[in-house]
Amino acid sequence: MNPTELANQAQIVANQAVMLAEQARRYAEAISPAAQAVEPFMLMLTIFLMACFVGYYVVWNVTPALHSPLMGVTNAISSVIIVGAMLAAGLAESGAAKFFGFVGVTLAAVNIFGGFLVTRRMLAMFKKKG
Repeated sequence: MNPTELANQAQIVANQAVMLAEQARRYAEAISPAAQAVEPFMLMLTIFLMACFVGYYVVWNVTPALHSPLMGVTNAISSVIIVGAMLAAGLAESGAAKFFGFVGVTLAAVNIFGGFLVTRRMLAMFKKKG
C-alpha cells in the first residue's frame, strides 16, 4: 500500500466517523430532548434537597458526648454563613434575593443562639455578668 492510498482510506474513514457522529447526535436529540440542558434552578434545588437529607441523618446520629464540641464548630460555621447572608441581602437588587438573604440571616441566627442555649454557654455568660 502506498502513502496516497493510505491517505485516501484514512479520509474515507474520517468522513464515515463524522457522518456516524452526526447521526448519533440526531438520535440523541430525538430520543431525549430533556437531556440537552438541565436548568440551573433544578440542579441547585436537587443539591439543596440532598444536603438536607444528608444533614438530617448526620445530625440525628451524633452521640450526646460529641454534641457540645460539634455544636461549637457549627456555631462558628453559622457565623460565616450569617455574614454571607447579610451580604446577599444587603447587596441584592431583586426583592426575592433580599427575601432569601433575610431568611438566611434568620436561620443562621436561630442556629447560633440555639447552639448556645443547648450547650448552656449563653446562660453561663449571663451568670458571669450578674
